[in-house]
Amino acid sequence: MFYRGKYVDGGDGREMGPKRQRILDQPQSFYGASGSSSFMYNASPYAYIGQPPPFPVVRLRGLPFDCTEADVTEFFNGLDLVDVLFVHKNGRFSGEAFVVLGFPVQVDFAIQRNRQNMGRRYIEVFRSKRQEYYKAIANEVSDARGGSPRRSARARSLDDGNESAQHTGVLRLRGLPFSAGKDDIMDFFKDFMLSEDSIHITLNMDGRPTGEAFVEFASPDDSKAAMAKDRMTLGSRYIELFPSSQEDLDEAVSRGR
Repeated sequence: MFYRGKYVDGGDGREMGPKRQRILDQPQSFYGASGSSSFMYNASPYAYIGQPPPFPVVRLRGLPFDCTEADVTEFFNGLDLVDVLFVHKNGRFSGEAFVVLGFPVQVDFAIQRNRQNMGRRYIEVFRSKRQEYYKAIANEVSDARGGSPRRSARARSLDDGNESAQHTGVLRLRGLPFSAGKDDIMDFFKDFMLSEDSIHITLNMDGRPTGEAFVEFASPDDSKAAMAKDRMTLGSRYIELFPSSQEDLDEAVSRGR
C-alpha cells in the first residue's frame, strides 16, 4: 500500500537512520518512529502517480528556546515523527529544527500546522529537502566533535546544578529516541545493575513516548556515578541526564496513564 521506492531528492524517510548513523560514526542501531500512526495520515497508493514522492522532511522556525522533542511531538500530534533535529548556531539553540516524517503525504499535513502556536509563540513550518537536513546533521556533528560549542552558558549552568544536586538514586533521561526500549536504556547503563522494573519510559496523553524516562539505581552513589553518561549517545541521540526523585518519577508515570 505504501510507496517503497526512492524519493525524488534521493533517500527514504525510513532509511534516514542508517545514513545519519554513518555520519555520526556510532556503532549502535538507529531507532525510528513509532509504528502506531494515524491511518488518515498514511500514504495512499494514489498519492503519487507517475513520479516518486519527495523526502518527507520539514523545517521549523520560531521554536521556544526551552523546546523539547516532546513539545514538537505534541505540535505534530497525529503524525509519525522519525527524527527531530534541533539546530544550534555558535553553541546556542537557534529556534529552528528539522523534522523527518514517516510518510511523504504527512508533509502536507505538517505544513497545515504553519503559524499555529506552541505555547505563546507561533511556529513557521516550511518544506525542506534531504540535502538541507543532512547538512544540518553534519554541522551538529562537526560542532560536537570540535569542542562541543553546543554547550552554551545555559547548558553549563545546568551542569553546575547537576553537580550540586542531591542524588536520591533516581535519574531523569531526556532526548531518547522515540522507539527506544528498556533494553536499550539498560545497555546505555551497562556498567550498572538495572532491571526492567527500574526503568520507566514516560508517555504522553496519546500513549506515545515523550523522549524521556526515569531510571532507579541501586543507590544514590550509583546514580551520581551514572551522571558520567550525561550527553553521551544512545543510537544517534545525545542523552541528557538530570538528578531526580521518586516523587517526580511517580508524578511523570501517573500523567501517562
